[in-house]
Amino acid sequence: MPEQHHWPESHSEQTDVLPAVRVQPSTPAQTPPHEVPPFKATSAYDEPTARWADEQPEAEPAPDRKKRNLRKTGLAAGAVVGVLGVLYLVDVLVSQGNVPRGVTVAGVEVGGMTRTAAEKKLREQIEPRLNHPVQLKAGDLTTELEPAKAGLTPDWAKTLDAAGEQPINPVTRLTSFFSNREVGFTTQTDQAALTVAVDGVRGKVDQDPVEGSIKFDGTTPAITEAKQGRKLDQKAAADQIVADWVKGVPIELPVAVTPVKVAPDAVKAALEQAKIATSGPIVLKGEGKDATLTPPQIAAALRFEPVEDKLVAKVDPVKVAEAAGPQLKSTEKEGKDATIVFEGGKPTVHPSEDGKTVNWEPSLVPFAETAQKQDGRELKLQYTVKPAKVTTEQANALGIKEVIGEFTTNGFASDSGVNIRMVAQKVNGAIVKPGDTFSLNGFTGPRGAAQGYVEAGVIKDGAPGREVGGGISQFATTLYNASYFAGLKNVEHKEHSYYISRYHKAREATVFQDHGGKSVIDLKFANDAQTGIAIQTAWTPKSITVKIWGTKRYQVDSVTGPDTNPTPPTEKAGPAQNCSPSNGAPGFTVTDTRVIKDLNGREVRRENRTVKYNPQPKITCPAPPA
Repeated sequence: MPEQHHWPESHSEQTDVLPAVRVQPSTPAQTPPHEVPPFKATSAYDEPTARWADEQPEAEPAPDRKKRNLRKTGLAAGAVVGVLGVLYLVDVLVSQGNVPRGVTVAGVEVGGMTRTAAEKKLREQIEPRLNHPVQLKAGDLTTELEPAKAGLTPDWAKTLDAAGEQPINPVTRLTSFFSNREVGFTTQTDQAALTVAVDGVRGKVDQDPVEGSIKFDGTTPAITEAKQGRKLDQKAAADQIVADWVKGVPIELPVAVTPVKVAPDAVKAALEQAKIATSGPIVLKGEGKDATLTPPQIAAALRFEPVEDKLVAKVDPVKVAEAAGPQLKSTEKEGKDATIVFEGGKPTVHPSEDGKTVNWEPSLVPFAETAQKQDGRELKLQYTVKPAKVTTEQANALGIKEVIGEFTTNGFASDSGVNIRMVAQKVNGAIVKPGDTFSLNGFTGPRGAAQGYVEAGVIKDGAPGREVGGGISQFATTLYNASYFAGLKNVEHKEHSYYISRYHKAREATVFQDHGGKSVIDLKFANDAQTGIAIQTAWTPKSITVKIWGTKRYQVDSVTGPDTNPTPPTEKAGPAQNCSPSNGAPGFTVTDTRVIKDLNGREVRRENRTVKYNPQPKITCPAPPA
């Protein structure tokens, strides 16, 4: 019989464990003993299998192992995503309505705060800055700007609106933990006020370039250093101010630099020219006599001006004339117009004389060139002959041979008489050429105390008064009537505001100048004849006579109409002292008719002038004290 093996029976409730087999090393080396793992039955119904160290389990297929690894990775990633998703939702819910993280406004961190807290923080840290002027810098200039006057007002709500809402994008939310974002401050701007304020700043900032030049200290020339110009970009400056005014730091304004044109070498060359120009005198050769300019006089008259990229020497003709004119006075002659002088009661022509003067402008053209010479520093002067405005021939051809109009007035006070005599002497001999217009104010010029006129009675605002030059209206009335009867064309005149009994109704005139000598009321008439006229005056302490000479054309009559529309006088209180009561006089309207006839008595035309005179006030004086 075959050999019988007796294996231990298996037990459904027990797993036998074989003792570990220890393998002894062959040599007494330090290698640790290799322990064979104990045998374990894999199932209660399996035969126990002993696994030795050199036995390997059957290999698992590769596709199955890869699937199992992917499953594990997916489970892990899903767990992470789930956690992050929970954190994201919590963050969104917690920060809802807050200012986005990382936001700063004008350097103030407000990210992650509620809008109320953010606005409070902005006001606490920014508002104190707004009560101070804003410092502005433009190149080397520092100035200030008042925000309120410039129309700048903070808008806190819109500033926070500009920060935006909390982002939904998870990536953006994540990066906001590690980054900052500056949000511009929002300003309510009054553009008109800002424009005015910036324009005021521009007036301080803008500077034209200053070219290098030469200045004299006595006769010693020295260089004046150049300076670049600058110009403010107003629009960009306004934008910069609006953007940065709340930051509390000086604002650099955009400025364009304007370079100089003249190079330093050109300035140095001009300096050498200036030294030579003042190294000695310059002789000015006149007609019959010379003048000498000394080095100090040359330095005073010489200046250097930039022309393109150079400094060019130029001379001031006025300075040269002031220095050399007195030395050349005998070489010049003042011209005189022909005048009409009344000798023996008749007009006589005094001959004209042409004038001769140095013509400085063209004479000094070669001055700078002459000044650069070491020797022969001479300059020949040019003269100009100035013809008389009225030559002797013209005066003789004017046909001034007979009286064509004459008038006399009487009765003036002594102070008025002084002024009447002054103006009569000025006008005596005046010539009015054919087609010209005579203006009394224009011919005499200012009539003030400086010209010898005195204070006298006038009509001022419809009432008697006193002014320097008073009484000249009587001369104006006399002259007007002389031109009236000469048949000359009336251009401008004005009657007194109320009637003065020594004058003819509607045939009188007044004149007036303000305190500066400017004409306010004038007397003008035109010479519309083919021949000239001359004015002759004759003054006595009691009367003034004006004669107009020329070639007689007309016979003139005056017809004065009746007084109409009478107006009773009004009462007016007189002064407290030196009051002179008067009954006044009524006002009225009257018409004068000038009838112009030819020399044969045939009527040529009629000219009517209607004048309304105001009533003279009735002056009542206060009762004397008891």
